[in-house]
Amino acid sequence: MRYTSPGGHRTVESFRAHLRAIAPDLDCDLELRGAAGPLGQPIELGGRRIGNRFAVHPMEGWDGTPEGLPTAPTRRRWRNFGRSGAKLLWGGEAYAVAAGGRANPRQLFLNPAADARGGLAALRREVQAGHAESGESAADLFVGLQLTHAGRYARPTAAGPAPRIAHRHPVLDARMGIDAAHPLLTDGELEGIGEDFVRAAAAAQAVGFDFVDVKCCHGYLLHELLASRTREGPYGGSFANRTRLFRRIVTEIRAACPGLEIGVRVSAGDVFPHAPHPATGVGEPAGWQEHVPYEWGFGVDREDPRRLDLAEPLRFLELAGELGIRLVNLTLGSPYWCPHLQRPAAYPPSDGYLPPADPLEAVATHLRVTRACKARFPALLVVGTGYTYLQEWLPHVAQHEVGRGHVDFVGIGRMALVYPELPRDVLAGRPLDRRRICRTFSDCTTAPRRGLISGCYPLDEYYRSLPAAAELLRRERRR
Repeated sequence: MRYTSPGGHRTVESFRAHLRAIAPDLDCDLELRGAAGPLGQPIELGGRRIGNRFAVHPMEGWDGTPEGLPTAPTRRRWRNFGRSGAKLLWGGEAYAVAAGGRANPRQLFLNPAADARGGLAALRREVQAGHAESGESAADLFVGLQLTHAGRYARPTAAGPAPRIAHRHPVLDARMGIDAAHPLLTDGELEGIGEDFVRAAAAAQAVGFDFVDVKCCHGYLLHELLASRTREGPYGGSFANRTRLFRRIVTEIRAACPGLEIGVRVSAGDVFPHAPHPATGVGEPAGWQEHVPYEWGFGVDREDPRRLDLAEPLRFLELAGELGIRLVNLTLGSPYWCPHLQRPAAYPPSDGYLPPADPLEAVATHLRVTRACKARFPALLVVGTGYTYLQEWLPHVAQHEVGRGHVDFVGIGRMALVYPELPRDVLAGRPLDRRRICRTFSDCTTAPRRGLISGCYPLDEYYRSLPAAAELLRRERRR
């Protein structure tokens, strides 16, 4: 990569100069304060105490059984989440609310023909066991389950994609080979999926989860509905219609599951779908001018879809507050069409592209969007995204953002796969283990793109020793 990664800086002062050269409005703390500092402070939600400001993002592993139940790698991952020391476990896993809503054939899902509740209870126990192993009390631990339906990106069996689309999208339809004869989800089917969300929430509450995330991000069904301006009927067109199913799901979960907190992870901004330039491999929004005004995005500038527009995402957060939701997790875009923005990385996955700009610029975009949302809605408890690419300097930026009130929780995603103890080490004032810091090699994404389970094959001995590691290497060499 032609950009200096954060790990290439040997001092925080050097990294700070790089960050401020790209984004003069941003900064990082030069000295860390451990548990006594902003990252170690508790926060209250609905009478509950959440013990610190680290959150673990949902990290599905493509490693469930065909029946949708957890396996040994799934349980190990959840135990590691508990061992992290983070006090907010945001969703743990993208848990499909129905078989047809899976994004891959090995995704966990609410299977009425299997012991789905037993599987969820086992994962909850793993978190608690990992937390106890690290010497932490579970009294201030807050654990959720992310509920999802893959929609356009449904791939529930080995037979291949089985997209369930909410509206026509000229760019993504062409990219995915979806023609005009492919049926849209009917209003009745959408309402049935809404009922699936409620059933999954009830299952989560029954086994002790503290909250559920009604997922509205990354191109999956509820996110696609937020952009369904061209859809006819009660679930398309106006903002009220495009948020109708979300509102219905939240209202019905509240009625069916009193006392269960509800959160939402939402893509708070987006850009026109990118693809690799045929000569350079660098991602670009080729052909965007042909689709102006751009009617198929959420959080996208209609007249220049290379840019974000936060007007509707801010309106969505206002709606979330009106629905009594206080927990909000902010992300951007989608791994399917703008991974450089959604998940800044030095190395693209096998089906990706080289970053069109310094990935630190994408991190800066995450920070700025989160700042804008938190400033507009200070009563919301906001989880930020985009931190893993910061590598050694993640805690320095995290402490700065939390300490100045720009965000409430720092979300850790890929970093939690290889170095789950990072939050615990930061809070204890220990130096980071540089050998285990995620370098954004993207094998955790490339592996499932190749039909293998997800994990950190380069740095985690557990995954490096699996037969899948050799298979991944063989497949990549054949590319």
